[in-house]
Amino acid sequence: MSKKRKIISLAVWLSLVFASLIGVFLTDGMENSESVREIMRDAVLHESNKISLFGLLEVNPAVISAFTVTGILLVFALIVRIFVIPKFKRIPGRFQMLLEELVRFFDGLAKSNSPHRNAFLGAYIFAAGVYIFVGTIFELFGVQAVTTHGYPMALPAPLSDINAAIALGCMSYLAILSGGIAANGIKGVGKTLKEFSLPISMSFRLFGALLSGLLVTELVYYYSTLSFVLPVVVAVLFTLLHALIQTYVLTMLTSLFYGEVSEVHAPKPKKNKANAKAN
Repeated sequence: MSKKRKIISLAVWLSLVFASLIGVFLTDGMENSESVREIMRDAVLHESNKISLFGLLEVNPAVISAFTVTGILLVFALIVRIFVIPKFKRIPGRFQMLLEELVRFFDGLAKSNSPHRNAFLGAYIFAAGVYIFVGTIFELFGVQAVTTHGYPMALPAPLSDINAAIALGCMSYLAILSGGIAANGIKGVGKTLKEFSLPISMSFRLFGALLSGLLVTELVYYYSTLSFVLPVVVAVLFTLLHALIQTYVLTMLTSLFYGEVSEVHAPKPKKNKANAKAN
């Protein structure tokens, strides 16, 4: 790097630091209308900031986020299936290569953990993984909505609501149960029911990880001395990190337990009593 570029870079960084300090001093006397306890409580329970669903009932913001993310994924999948997949080439382009690598990753994860029955498993963990990742990074776009009290707010990640996390955990558990039933019948049900705490652990692991990032970001925004530049870095890092980790963790756990309960055990050969006596 030349000396001129170093001077320009240093000047840019000093300008950002100077602007941040000015913002801190100008807002030092401003007080937040809500206490940090109220902010944390509403981030978890969504009691005060609710949104009207088509004028019928008041729902948590995460419900609107879930509908939005689901609609985006369905429309995107439909467009890809109709306009992109028929034009796939032997020598793939960037987008085709990205899709193929994504499918290959989840398909390989399913086959390595469940060699017996993996067609449904691959499709399920692909859908769940994409939903977790896209739903987590959805909050970075800052999609605005208006609460029932008339206040604007950014829609959170769908899985930052405990109800959504429990629903996804229970759905994964039902997928595991279906694999056990398809492979071993009633014995598969018994194997799956042994892990009765699995949906609880998956749900709260997912919810806790996403909620921790949300609470840290809310704390950074709450204090004026930290609410410049730093929230952008914290929000992006925590969101991307949780999106990648939680996508991998839930899909890995689902495929592992699915492979365990769907494993077919050959029946033990019965001993012939007459031969046993003769011997």
